[in-house]
Amino acid sequence: MKPKTSDISTVVIINKNQQHTKSLQIKTKHLNRLKHYAWSIAAVVAALGGLVFYLHRENAAQEAENQQLQAQITKLKGTMPVVKAEVNTQGTAQSYIQSIEVKLKTINEYLKRRGLKGFTVKGTGGDGNREGVKLPDTEAYSLYDDYLKHLTSTIAFTPMGYPRISSFTSFFGYRSDPFDSEHAEFHPGIDFKGNRGDAVKCTASGKVVFAGWAGGYGKCVRIQHINNLETLYGHLSKIEVKVGQEVTVGDNIGKVGSTGHSTGAHLHYEVRKNGKPINPVNFLTLNK
Repeated sequence: MKPKTSDISTVVIINKNQQHTKSLQIKTKHLNRLKHYAWSIAAVVAALGGLVFYLHRENAAQEAENQQLQAQITKLKGTMPVVKAEVNTQGTAQSYIQSIEVKLKTINEYLKRRGLKGFTVKGTGGDGNREGVKLPDTEAYSLYDDYLKHLTSTIAFTPMGYPRISSFTSFFGYRSDPFDSEHAEFHPGIDFKGNRGDAVKCTASGKVVFAGWAGGYGKCVRIQHINNLETLYGHLSKIEVKVGQEVTVGDNIGKVGSTGHSTGAHLHYEVRKNGKPINPVNFLTLNK
């Protein structure tokens, strides 16, 4: 069906010298809708601009938080003690073993400073002697291999590091009650900044002894470790483990939330020894 003449508009295009002209025939309804088209394009451009601005701001905020976290980690590390030891430098197998023993003793010292039971290094063969007889290299290696396996297992079951990598919002000790600024309260752990739904990881291998609602802690998970140590993760929005479950260091055990006695989304983290809370900051790095 041929369109009516009134439905067609002619657009004349004239160049600068007006020597040549061109004409286009366009449906009149399209010309009438040009304003709507322009507004639609402008809206799309504005939306894209807003998205770019939002992503830029979020990236800047994340970078600032990473810098703050790095500053906190640096502050926690402190000064590492220098361990002096005379080690045979002739390149023999025994000199390497003795060097390993020095490092193990250093690790042992770090753990003792954090309030943990130290490891014995006797009988590992590091001194190269047993009742005055020099150990064969293969036997010395075997002894150290067994010892390092034991050490690795022990460290895996001892709470260390961060349950989530973020900055702190509250520390261990007495503080002003966030619900009543006129009163002080004892805060038995540290709080990590987070958004609802962020992953929470266990800091040591162990067995889940509680997973549920725990009064002011809200949704809470408690994990039992070796040496009568226990970790607690509170104010969770979701619990992803069950009582009796064996977990491995680094496993996801829940998600950040604001359940229980909480003013906003964050993770409350505790380390307990013999049932009593101790400062978790001592367990964030081996250098404490």
